Amino acid sequence: MKRLAIIGSNDVAQLIAHHAINDEKYKIAGFFDNKKEKGTSIGYFGKVVGTVEEVEPLFQEGFFDELIIGVGYTQFGFKKDAFNRFNAKIPMANMIHSSAYIDKSCKIGSGVVILPGCILDMGVELESNVLLNTSVSISHDSKVKAHSFIAPRVNIAGYVTVGALCFIGIGTTIIDNVKICDQVVIGAASLVLKNIEEPGTYYGHPIMQKQK
Repeated sequence: MKRLAIIGSNDVAQLIAHHAINDEKYKIAGFFDNKKEKGTSIGYFGKVVGTVEEVEPLFQEGFFDELIIGVGYTQFGFKKDAFNRFNAKIPMANMIHSSAYIDKSCKIGSGVVILPGCILDMGVELESNVLLNTSVSISHDSKVKAHSFIAPRVNIAGYVTVGALCFIGIGTTIIDNVKICDQVVIGAASLVLKNIEEPGTYYGHPIMQKQK
C-alpha cells in the first residue's frame, strides 16, 4: 500500500486522511504544516513531519510515495501555489473513495479528492487539485476547473463550467448550461440560474445579488 503525505493538518487534511485509511487506499506517512511543530500528533492519523520546505527532501529520502494538498477554501492561494510547486516533482495522489461513481468517460486531473457518495456522469471533467466533498452530483459534460472546492450535496446539471479557484457552498444547485468564472464563492443552499461573469461572493435562492 502506498504511503501518502498531506500538506496541511487541519480539518480538510484529517478528512482526507480518515477516508484514505478507512477506505484502505493509503497509509499516511505524515503531515506537512508550517504552523505546527514537528512531531505534533494529528489524532490517530499520524504526526506533523515537517514544514512545506521539507517536502522534497523527505520525498527524495523515500519517506512517502505520493502527495496531496489538504487545505480548505479559505486558503485558495496556498492551495494553488503548493500544488504548482510540487506537481512536476512529486507524484500527486488522487484520493477517490470507493463509494463514488465515476463514469468511465470522465477525465480526472491529478491531486483530486473525491469523497464518499459522489456521482460523476458521462463526460465530466475535473481539472487538477479539485476537491469534491460528500454526495456531490455532477451531470454529463460538465467541468470543474483547477483548485476548486465543492461542498457537500452540491448538484451540478449538464454542460456547466465551474471556474478555477471557486467555492460552491453546501446544498447549492446549478442548472444546466451555466458558466461560472474563476474565483467565485457561492453561498450555501443557493440556486444558480444564470452565468456568473465577475469574481466575487454570490448567494440566494435563486441568486439575486453579489455580496459587497
